Amino acid sequence: MIKRRGGAAGEDAEINTRQRRYLDWSADGLASMIHVVLFQPEIPQNTGNVGRMCAFSGARLHLIHPLGFEITDKHLRRAGMDYWHSLDVHHHDDWSSFMNSGAGPKRLWLLTTHAAQPLWQARFCDEDGLVFGNEGAGAPKWLHQQVGEDHRLRIPSFGNHDLRSLNLASSAGIATYEALRQTNSADTAV
Repeated sequence: MIKRRGGAAGEDAEINTRQRRYLDWSADGLASMIHVVLFQPEIPQNTGNVGRMCAFSGARLHLIHPLGFEITDKHLRRAGMDYWHSLDVHHHDDWSSFMNSGAGPKRLWLLTTHAAQPLWQARFCDEDGLVFGNEGAGAPKWLHQQVGEDHRLRIPSFGNHDLRSLNLASSAGIATYEALRQTNSADTAV
């Protein structure tokens, strides 16, 4: 691990091998960074699955507190998140702290069932952030308004239109890999 100074409060942050590889790639213009933002997630297994996907894909995970669970070594092991310590994860006390963080995305997209625009119509860029509401209530109205109608996306349903939505982890995986597909060349995949 490599230590660096940074973050909104000037705390020490560790850079792991995967983050170092991203920093090397991005310096050469070969890879892009996608941010996955979970707004007050409630279910540790969903957050664990999203974390695993972020670690695997090189995406940065932002967790907006309060969480519906505690992140402890015991809880991480129980949820199968033994890779958590190699994940580029940033915790934020609330939405305001996230928005004022120096580690956040340049632009936000809110994934919601209340959007008219399908995911496939978005044009993603390096440093974009994909925001997901929590499992119980989704994203609050004020967050929909702050992001704006042009930056709200839905994942289209090709099957049973009576179902409300996909699981949080499934939605995050679909959206993240679509953003990565658009922003990376095939040469950056390992």
